[in-house]
Amino acid sequence: MNEQELRKRLESLRVEHRDLDVAISALSEAGENGSVDQLQIARLKKRKLQLKDRISAIEDNLIPDIIA
Repeated sequence: MNEQELRKRLESLRVEHRDLDVAISALSEAGENGSVDQLQIARLKKRKLQLKDRISAIEDNLIPDIIA
């Protein structure tokens, strides 16, 4: 992948990460008012962590190491 493709992929992963954050919050708030699917929340959180790892990997490829 070239740099432009990586940047597009990075942005789409960030959007998905934010969307999952909103979904998790909504499910958690719904749980305060009644029953909530804890398994579904756990799956969303796991997916969110996977996305964070992918985001970090792409950022590492895009940002060069700076030796201090």
